[in-house]
Amino acid sequence: MEKESKQHEVLQWASLFLKKHNREPRVAELLLQHFLVVSRSEFFTMMRDPVPKKVEAQFQDAIEKHAETGVPIQHIIGHEEFYGRKFRVNEYTLIPRPETEELVQQVIQTSVNESCTIVDIGTGSGVIAVTLALELPKATVYATDISEDALIVANQNAKQLGAKVTFLQGDFLEPFIGEKADIIVSNPPYIAPQDKANLTDTVEKFDPELALFADENGLAAYRQIIANIPCVINDSAAVFFEIGDGQGEAVRDLLTEQFPTSNVQVMKDINKKDRIIQALV
Repeated sequence: MEKESKQHEVLQWASLFLKKHNREPRVAELLLQHFLVVSRSEFFTMMRDPVPKKVEAQFQDAIEKHAETGVPIQHIIGHEEFYGRKFRVNEYTLIPRPETEELVQQVIQTSVNESCTIVDIGTGSGVIAVTLALELPKATVYATDISEDALIVANQNAKQLGAKVTFLQGDFLEPFIGEKADIIVSNPPYIAPQDKANLTDTVEKFDPELALFADENGLAAYRQIIANIPCVINDSAAVFFEIGDGQGEAVRDLLTEQFPTSNVQVMKDINKKDRIIQALV
């Protein structure tokens, strides 16, 4: 019977294979930990332990698939961590990114009235809405998305994490018209179609186009949402957008055009790039 390889040997093979295909070698640790079903701390104490043949085969298959096709490891594992919680993701949802945690943090810090009504526009996997519902338990949280498949994932995440969110299907703010919000938050599609060539294959081939691209140099979604804001807010509201680097001035102009007396701030993320727009309208 063929001898089982030790964990450090399996990892070494995977890291070299990933490097050869210009992929991030650390992916090997995350995937092997997943297939071994162990915690991160346990994982590092097991380096000299043998890896069961079945686990090694599953792991090798996943490494080859990721290296050769670019399929995100989050699609292989089935989840991604966001704000300290595990969220289910798949091909119908964007993989949540650390920058979006900064957007959520900003909403939480600004929510002085804890019993406010919040609406998350284009919720995808539901990370923003679910996190806000859990971090601000007195808030009433709604979330919209045009994709039925994305809403299925968002609903599953809300149920699994015990968050109370009302999900509505439709285009941006439209399904929410008739309700009133104190806070509007959105990470809408903001990549210009002509910038598609600049994306990594992991994003371009596996993230849903609906959640990535917007016409008018990436500004079409902001324009559509901002046009509907007056229909859905109380006397005053706070609006939070995630934006692409370099879009701060254009989105600020759209907001001030619609709300001439608004106070609009463009904020940078941890990498010093324009990332968040906060507007009091």
